[in-house]
Amino acid sequence: MPDTTAPSNSATTTPPYTRANPFPGKLVVNRRMSGPESEKDTRHFEIDLTGWGLSFEVGDSMAVYPTNDPELVEAIIHLLGANGDEPVPAAKTQKGLRDALLRDYSITQPTPKLLKAIASRASAAPLLGDLLAADRKQDLETYLWGMEVIDFLSEHPSVKFSPEEFVGLLTKLQPRLYSVASSLRAFPEQVHFIVDVVRYESHGRARKGVCSAFLAERADNVPVPVYPSSAKHFHLPDDLAAPIIMVGPGTGVAPFRAFLQERQALGATGKNWLFFGAQKQVCDYAYREDFDQFQRDGILSRLDCAWSRDQAHKIYVQNKMLENGPEIWKWLENEGAHFFVCGDARRMAKDVDAALRTIVQEHGGKSVAEANEYVEKLKSDKRYKRDVY
Repeated sequence: MPDTTAPSNSATTTPPYTRANPFPGKLVVNRRMSGPESEKDTRHFEIDLTGWGLSFEVGDSMAVYPTNDPELVEAIIHLLGANGDEPVPAAKTQKGLRDALLRDYSITQPTPKLLKAIASRASAAPLLGDLLAADRKQDLETYLWGMEVIDFLSEHPSVKFSPEEFVGLLTKLQPRLYSVASSLRAFPEQVHFIVDVVRYESHGRARKGVCSAFLAERADNVPVPVYPSSAKHFHLPDDLAAPIIMVGPGTGVAPFRAFLQERQALGATGKNWLFFGAQKQVCDYAYREDFDQFQRDGILSRLDCAWSRDQAHKIYVQNKMLENGPEIWKWLENEGAHFFVCGDARRMAKDVDAALRTIVQEHGGKSVAEANEYVEKLKSDKRYKRDVY
């Protein structure tokens, strides 16, 4: 458990909270932003940080230390044939099995050690043993898709582990990082997040994201341990007159809400252009009221939204960029704009990068090689920054 002792009021006292001993934040807002017809459960969370004595900058992330789903813990204890009170090693001490599974160990993703232990003891698992061969890595990943620790315990009841042996086959429960969606200048004692709550079914079982479900379902009346994680490469330009272009579909919009709050609080004169994207405008338009207000206040100079499911053909943020190619080029080349991207690394960030290079080539009159060189210089000049995951 994190130390919940209030910090001293003495200005000379070092805050007692560290990465190893995170601050016990209090969840004060848990609001669903996506409409009932949305395919996603997108939530806005606000965590009270009163008295923590730490700091973060817009562009940084916050580490959240979740606890595991108690129902899943009980199901695993039952399959182990344990009662949950057995002492096991955890966090350089000993705890009861139940408490250790709740707070200290990752109990969803099966580890190679666990799989090897099951394969070596389960005569009924020859397939698993074959898949663990060094040359079957891709086949193993395909086989494991959607499977969790509990599936292997339930499918191989003849394999028995003592509680201590079982936790030795697990990895430590890790914090989850979320981009901060608020500025301390606007909310001096809070941090805000936007999170898609992960829920799905596989192999006949309901699954939940460890941290997103903790925040959405179980964090209202317990401490939410948090600690800031600096993103040195993803901060606003020092020049308050510099224009910025922000591309953040879905929950990737988080840092840009914080950027706009920060620039408003600082009285920045630079123009701000946001590209936001989601599935449907009517039910997936996160922070619409905030962005409408930023526009009325003159802080958000331009807003272009891409709704991928509101028409027969899908429209994404990169399509909106290409539509506005001449103006993006003008901002970059003539006005020295900084270009920011946040969100999915697997597809979105690559497509946005390709669109940016196309814009530079077509509207800057450059060859492919020259356009690539221009974009790489934007990066080296710290005018093209990405926070992708």
